[in-house]
Amino acid sequence: MIGQVQTDARERPLEFRDRRDNLAILGFWFFLGSDVVLFSCLFAVYAVFQGRVAAGPTPRQLISLGPVLVETVALLTSSFTCGLAIAAMRRGRTGPLAAWLGVTMLLGAGFVGMEIHEFATDVRLFGTWHQSGFLSAFFTLVGTHGGHVSFGVLWGAALLVLLWRQGLTPRVARRLYTFSLYWHFLDIVWVFIFTVVYLAGKIT
Repeated sequence: MIGQVQTDARERPLEFRDRRDNLAILGFWFFLGSDVVLFSCLFAVYAVFQGRVAAGPTPRQLISLGPVLVETVALLTSSFTCGLAIAAMRRGRTGPLAAWLGVTMLLGAGFVGMEIHEFATDVRLFGTWHQSGFLSAFFTLVGTHGGHVSFGVLWGAALLVLLWRQGLTPRVARRLYTFSLYWHFLDIVWVFIFTVVYLAGKIT
């Protein structure tokens, strides 16, 4: 019986072989649940304030879909490369894992850079978030997501260093897996932001 349990444990993915790592992953799911509540509140605030433009721009005037489409492609592609990194991790291939994780971080950094440029352009042309309720809700919602992505880029870079120093241990695998959950979550949130804020704002 004990031998069977040990065999079953070895057949699990590396990040799930230790009970403490399993609990850590479960705890991270609860953290993501709290982030769902946070973004739900921000979406609700945006829904209330999107029509309160005061003397500032309307959503149609503010939004330019071209650059946002490039941002979207970059972030969604990074989700794909993150999945490739985890697939390489499951096969124990540290080289491809590090390469795909590095590409993911580069795409994430590119997304953040484009978003900063978008915000700087919006402020120069239309004013800061104090200009209207709409701009306050817009900058808060999109900026909170951008802040999460910025943190994710730093987290991923730290994991690359950890992988280089310690190799692919069960604990490193667990951290990489929880990072992938976080990154995919941010991509899902961005799909909602793109649809509700950018696409709907441009066509209404």
